[in-house]
Amino acid sequence: MKKRSICSTVVKGFGMLVLGLGILISQKAQGAEKKFKIGISQFAEHPALDQVRKGFEDELKAEGVDAEFIYKNAQGDTGVAGLIAQKFVSDKVDLIFGIATISAQTAKQATDEIPVLFSAVTDPVYSQLVDSMNSVGGNVTGTTDATPMDKQLALFKDLNPEIKKIGIIYNTSESNSEIQVEQAIKEADKLGLEIVPVGVNNINDIPQAMNSLAKKSDAFYGITDNIVASSIGLIAKTVNSKKIVSIGAEEAHVRGGLLMTNGLSYYELGKQTGAMAKKILVDDVKPSQMPVETSKTTAKVVNEKTMKKIGIDRENKAFEGAEFIK
Repeated sequence: MKKRSICSTVVKGFGMLVLGLGILISQKAQGAEKKFKIGISQFAEHPALDQVRKGFEDELKAEGVDAEFIYKNAQGDTGVAGLIAQKFVSDKVDLIFGIATISAQTAKQATDEIPVLFSAVTDPVYSQLVDSMNSVGGNVTGTTDATPMDKQLALFKDLNPEIKKIGIIYNTSESNSEIQVEQAIKEADKLGLEIVPVGVNNINDIPQAMNSLAKKSDAFYGITDNIVASSIGLIAKTVNSKKIVSIGAEEAHVRGGLLMTNGLSYYELGKQTGAMAKKILVDDVKPSQMPVETSKTTAKVVNEKTMKKIGIDRENKAFEGAEFIK
């Protein structure tokens, strides 16, 4: 009788274990099958930020995550960005994706409970989005678009050793832009170059700013700035007509008409952020456990049409290993 009792107990225990595992697996499956609601707040409309959004959505789809993307664009208005974030919170989205610094900042201000991811932010610590790059300290994390500025500025020396002064246009209301100007001044000084910065408040200031820079500088460097990105066609037209050598911080600048870059792909950065979203939504990883990530890939890209227009030889040392686009 004792043996039967022991066997019966073992069988019952095994049955409970199987049942428990079945419930756990069922719950995991339900979590994987859930349709998530993701609010995407994009600060402005231009190719770089659009590519971030596309990469983000493509990666989640590739990962098999069933998600509804609610896309809103602030059109460069900080107040509107704040309202978008508040609406996402009231709609109880599962995750907010802030594209560009201000959209990320307003999302953080709107909630300390809903996970917030950001991208296209140069310095998330300076912008007070996270405590540090490795220990974010809250419900916010993401990817930074900090570029290898030292390598990009060094390209000017290869393109034309006579270049001494490099013009930069930056948005005076973006902390992201001010950080880059300060960094450029430091890096340029190491190379024996001088940065000539001109601040603008909106796109309407661009023509006058470019005319001013054309008189004061020998070359142009396009930083990752929303006003610069939104008016890259106009900027490129100005520098190319005056045969001024130009380097952009990222690929979209080159596709918009600047000469070259050795920088990141915003599409790939978006995909990288999408992979982080999957971990949060499906794998139950908390943002506080996820360090801020930097771009994993960079590429050298040259606009062949611009190269020919300003008279740079294709065999120039700066173009080694580059992809030429038309």
